[in-house]
Amino acid sequence: MSTDATVQQLPGLAIIGGGPAGLMAAETARAAGLEADVFDAMGSVGRKFLIAGKGGLNLTHAEPRPAFDARYRERADDVGTWLDGFDADALRAWAGGFGIDTYVGSSGRVFPNDRKAAPLLRGWVRRLRESGVRFHVQHRWLGWDDAGALRFATPDGEPRFDARATILAMGGGSWPQLGSDGTWVEALQAARIDIAPLQPSNCGFDVGWSAHLSERFAGTPLKPVIAHWRDADGIARSLQGECVLTETGIEGSVIYAISADLRDAITRDGEAMLWLDLAPGRDVARLREALAQPRGKRSLGEHLRRQTGLDAAKIALLFEVLGRDAGSDIGLLAHTIKRLPLKLLRPRPMAEAISTAGGVRLEALDDALMLRAMPGVFCAGEMLDWEAPTGGYLLQACFASGLRAGRGAAAWLEGTR
Repeated sequence: MSTDATVQQLPGLAIIGGGPAGLMAAETARAAGLEADVFDAMGSVGRKFLIAGKGGLNLTHAEPRPAFDARYRERADDVGTWLDGFDADALRAWAGGFGIDTYVGSSGRVFPNDRKAAPLLRGWVRRLRESGVRFHVQHRWLGWDDAGALRFATPDGEPRFDARATILAMGGGSWPQLGSDGTWVEALQAARIDIAPLQPSNCGFDVGWSAHLSERFAGTPLKPVIAHWRDADGIARSLQGECVLTETGIEGSVIYAISADLRDAITRDGEAMLWLDLAPGRDVARLREALAQPRGKRSLGEHLRRQTGLDAAKIALLFEVLGRDAGSDIGLLAHTIKRLPLKLLRPRPMAEAISTAGGVRLEALDDALMLRAMPGVFCAGEMLDWEAPTGGYLLQACFASGLRAGRGAAAWLEGTR
């Protein structure tokens, strides 16, 4: 601990990051009788949490375990231990403690009844303040000084703080305008902490459309479709859902759900193949029969619309892949409707992604989420090396890891007295 008189001594735990993981760590610390100071780079806490709830706050998911755990891919066992301490039912009960009831949507996603994030966040911050948690906003963490004190950049200078223990919960590298900018990576690497490179997750991909498709159909949804791809083991997979054409490629819920496999394929092979079934429920034989009907003077696009029910965006995709003479081979046209090939060139930049993969490798942490190389320093939330699809799985793991780190810090401090 620093003895410099200019360093402010904190009586308990410093928590850096005011998202769900950091706030849950603060709540857990106070419940254990610890003093807690929360530092956040933005002007208020929970900015990304509020944005995540803009279209309806998806708190968690009703999928039963262990299928729920499997959503965390290669980190399923690790995250599963966090969920043992705070699972979906516990999160719903916790929200109920603020008078916020939840419901399960048709897809299994769990939402507050009013679907809003702001009431929950306001109630949470108010309760934390009343419990004695101190908040320091506009404090961007810069790392440690030579004596081990925490350094911050603020509008009024660069204060330093010493705490009995520290929890780092600064998020990944997506949505940098909301504070999750990944700048913490450099400080931890300087401290020789093992970091997996940050990568976009739950993201869109570039395809490289023609100017016509990009200008005419960017922002147009494709629904329903069935996505076909191969996973990391080369096994054929498929998933029905919706996606959206963008100026440069494709994004949307079904793409986000499989983005990890697609991203990893690009990393491994330089590109990834995705095939879209544009007409779920109709087989190739029926499509060939429909397309073989006399076309008369109708354009191919109009013929496709009448005979297959495809909308303008799906028809434009067929022309994009097959060219304007797509109707010259009815068999090929029917096959392409059922399995339209798209070569994905690259994921969209990390700043556009919903979340990130990579971060502090779990092997660098003990079971309490304390850094093995830095006793008294814990990590939680999206800055850890795990990822999950959207649907409530991201928030659930952030809450659960925050609670685990808070308990770990409390136990460590108790053991050092």
